[in-house]
This record gives sequence, structure tokens and C-alpha cells, in this order.
Amino acid sequence: MFDLVITGGRVLTPESDGLRDVGIADGRIAAIAPAATLDAGRSPVIDAIGRLVLPGGVEPHAHIHEPAHRGWTGGEEVWLQSPEAATRAAAFGGTTTVLSFAFLGVHAREERHPSRAVEDRRALFAGRSYVDYAFHPALVGNVGADVVGALGEAVADGTPTFKAFTTCVTTAQRGVKMDNGPLLDVLGALSRAGGLLLVHAEDDELLTFMEARLRAEARDQWFNLHLVHSALSEDLAFRRVLRLAREAEAAVYFVHVTARTGVDAIAEARAAGRPAYGEVLHNYLCFTSDDYRSPDGMKIQTYPALKSADDRAALWDGLATGPIATVGTDEYTTSRAVKTGGRTVETACGGHAGIETRGIVAWTEGVAAGRLSVRRFVDVFSANPAKLVGLYPRKGAIAVGSDADLVIWDRSDERVITLDDLHHDSDYSIWEGFRAKGWPATVISRGRVIVDGGRLLGTPDHGQWLPRTIDPAVLRGPAC
Repeated sequence: MFDLVITGGRVLTPESDGLRDVGIADGRIAAIAPAATLDAGRSPVIDAIGRLVLPGGVEPHAHIHEPAHRGWTGGEEVWLQSPEAATRAAAFGGTTTVLSFAFLGVHAREERHPSRAVEDRRALFAGRSYVDYAFHPALVGNVGADVVGALGEAVADGTPTFKAFTTCVTTAQRGVKMDNGPLLDVLGALSRAGGLLLVHAEDDELLTFMEARLRAEARDQWFNLHLVHSALSEDLAFRRVLRLAREAEAAVYFVHVTARTGVDAIAEARAAGRPAYGEVLHNYLCFTSDDYRSPDGMKIQTYPALKSADDRAALWDGLATGPIATVGTDEYTTSRAVKTGGRTVETACGGHAGIETRGIVAWTEGVAAGRLSVRRFVDVFSANPAKLVGLYPRKGAIAVGSDADLVIWDRSDERVITLDDLHHDSDYSIWEGFRAKGWPATVISRGRVIVDGGRLLGTPDHGQWLPRTIDPAVLRGPAC
């Protein structure tokens, strides 16, 4: 009757939280019943007694197998880790779906068409991913009418999420920023088509001014990054984007929120009924700009810069109460040498290896520390990202008919993380020495056990590309 039965665990469904059995058939959840009541027959059984059964994680923000910015690599060609390495690490961390990027002009044979960019990335990932995947086309610079006109076609093709930048991030990366007019056009096109824009929102003029000021004052060392990528910059950019989104009647998702100003701007928009959503990275939940001055503190840098302890507290409050809807990583794995090579506010390498530790850190510092309920953890790790990218309830939910993407979580597994515990393709992790209180013991993707007891059982030909459609409720108002 079933291909697999999970019995006796504490199962978090969208409607309930209790001891349940879960039956899996043909890669989907076929039955949910009170514990010890589901007839497994001769089906394989996983005993989950004493453990939690949660929906597999959905990673909304990962850079995989891209060329690293040459301004961060000293001009050398450096590629981020492969699909095999990134998705292997994701699987060990309890993440069963990964959203990466398709940069127009970088990943596309046809630079002006987002659907072609996605097709090229699909071809690259095919047979090379342990978990399911999809892509956000990244709109680089001031896109023209041809790109704007192709957005609706891409949404219809199953790709409803896109990314834009209001800044070039550093002066070494000119050409990335999108100005107000094109941004308004993109938001309008997505509003009409049923799409969602992810925005890296910082005020480019202020960033450029502060970079020049610090350089002139000989204060442009990397540990002053927070003076360039400031809370004021976040405030200015978030409110401008929200105003444009309101004009276009569009939904917007702010990636890597870092400051109280950003949390407040999103909260105000949501209180007015606007579909505004925020994402936090797990390193922002654990570190502040003071940590830049610690030994090897460069390795924790992710753009925008870390902020103050007060900003960190606001991020936790926002994550618990709603303005912050998801935990992502901005996964960007390089070697330690590349990561720590830049020594100025213009050359400091962004991103870090975090795709495996996202849930472990969020659980430890959230649930185990009393900041988040188990239900809220499921929301920010699985359900909300699935809703926002257009995959719910196929992903992010334990429900009959949903994909059997499950993680059996052992909250009693406590350990100090070492590099040997992790599975990404790099020689460092900012989480070495972190005291974890909870660990994904078994990970199941579409009914197949891919990780169990620290053993990799999956294969890189398992993952599939996912066409997506966003629920209109997500685009009309704050739905999660």
C-alpha cells in the first residue's frame, strides 16, 4: 500500500501538531493518521518516536555555480561551488528544495530573455542535484522594454520570481543597479502577470558617497563595512521600493534584511495591507558589526553589512512576529583565501557557506533558545518560502497530496560543529565551534531517503526542476 511509513513522530501539519503516522506512496504523502494506527503492511518503516517530523526546508536564496565577482577575487576567475556540492550540503541540513539564480547576461544564451536564462540553468543542473530546484532570473541593470515584455511569458512558463538590485553593491560592480523608472516598469509587469520581485535594496548614492569618504579618510578597511552599508541606506532604499511597489500595485520581497529600519519599513507596509515580505540570513541573527574585529572576522561578511546588537534584536523580533517571513542564506561558497582576501570596503567578498547550517542555527538560536515556537520555525524554514516562491502546498507542508519532502529532527542531538560535520565544497565555515542543539537525523525527498544518520543515500540525478505559480493571496496582501 505504501512505499514508506514514518511512525510515532511528532508531526507538524498545517492544521495540527501531534503524534502521527505518515504514509508515503509514489513520492507523495498518501495518508496521515494518529500514531500506531496506520497499517504499514510490508512497507518499510521509519521509527520516529521521540523525534519531530517537519516539512523539508525550502532555501529561497542561494548562489550556486556562478562566477564570483572579480572585484572580490583580485581579478581572478573563481566559480562558486557546483550544484552537486551545494545541494548535497542542503540535503544534510534538512533542505529539500533550493532556489538559485539565472543572471541575465551571465547564465543565458539570449541575454534579454529570462525564460532562456532559466532553460540554460536547468540544463546545467540536470543530473547534478540531490534535491529539487528552481531559479529566480536576476535582472541586471536598467533592463529595457524587451526584457520587461518577456516577464509575463516567463511567469506563464512557471518562473514567477525575479531579482533586481537598487545598488551596484560596491564600486567594483558597476552596471548592476536598476533605476526607479525601469524598476517601476518591472514591478508593473509582474503585478499584471502574477509575479513577485525579490530586491536587494540599498541606497546606491549613499553607498558610493560613503565609500569615497572612507577612502579619502584612510578608513576604508573592511571592518568599517557597516559605515557604508548602513541602516540609513536600508531605510532609504526600502521605503523607495515600497513606494514604487504601491504605485505599481505589486508585491515585493526584500532579501537579506539587516536593520531595524528595514524591519520597520516592511511592518508599516504590511500594516497598511501591502504585500511586503522580508528575509533574514542566519548569520545576521548571530553576529554584529563588532564581530568584524574578531580574529578572522572577515569570513562572516555578507552584503549588506552586519549591523548593531539593536538591529539584531529587531531581526529576531521581526522573525517571530511576521515582517520577516523567511530565513535564507545568500549561499556564496568560495575558499577561505578568496573569502578573506579583500581588505577594503570595496573588495571584501560577500556571501558565505551556509546552506547546510540554515535550519540548524535557526533551530538552536530560535526554538532551543526560546525565541521561536516549533510552528514558527516550520513557517520560516519551510512553509513561508514555499508560499512566496509559488510552491506551496506541494512543498513546505505535510499534507495529503504534498510531495513527501520530510525531515526527521532530533532535538536531543547536541554537538559543537566542526568542518567534518559539514558537506559543502570549501575549507572553512563561519559555524565551526557553534554549539548546535538539534540536528536533522533523516531527510526524505519525494519519498526517497537521501540522508540518514550522517550517511548520504541520495544521488545527484534525483533532483528535479520545479515549475511554480504564486497564490494570488500572496500578491494581494501580507499572506505569511
